[in-house]
Amino acid sequence: MTMKQLTDKTLTWVKVALFLVALIPLARLIIGGLTDALGANPIEKITRSTGYWTLVLIMVTLAVTPLRKLTGWHWLTRTRRMLGLFAFFYACLHFLTYLVLDQFFDWDSILKDIIKRPYITVGFPTFLLLIPLAVTSNNALIKKLGGKRWKGLHRLIYVIGVGGVVHYWWLVKKDLTNPMAFAAILAVLLSFRLVFWWRGRQPQARPVIAKPSN
Repeated sequence: MTMKQLTDKTLTWVKVALFLVALIPLARLIIGGLTDALGANPIEKITRSTGYWTLVLIMVTLAVTPLRKLTGWHWLTRTRRMLGLFAFFYACLHFLTYLVLDQFFDWDSILKDIIKRPYITVGFPTFLLLIPLAVTSNNALIKKLGGKRWKGLHRLIYVIGVGGVVHYWWLVKKDLTNPMAFAAILAVLLSFRLVFWWRGRQPQARPVIAKPSN
């Protein structure tokens, strides 16, 4: 067995490992809350942490296809759905922290934030774009939509990636190290996408068949 071809049993263990790793940020927040270790502003800590890991998981999800094409590890595709759903999970926690703990369902205040604060103006629709991707991440809807329409819908992940980076960049006021790192990673991943798209549009060379000599 090679890295290009994993057995179903091995792939199951890989998925279990990824599942447990993806839960570590949540576990750290829970333990921090129980031990009063979230700092002077626990709501801000939870908001920043869930937002950060949402972006990390979006970037990892976007990296699956380039890694598969560069390495030939086709099994990576079978981890992408779980990674994307974990990104949505942390995005939901990020949004709910703001909605419930920060604003406590104050819709007037939330509306004012969406209008007045650019990072929320970008962040809110970016979160909404994640919803149809999460809803359609099951075999029944994939089959119902058809491969072409489903793939077209899920290309929104690139728009979501850009929106997430801009949201984070505008949120951070001083140290832009992390937002710049995310922007650089996203730029590389989008460049790979453009290269693969361009190669796919190139005409395939037809093999030349030599005619037998008389």
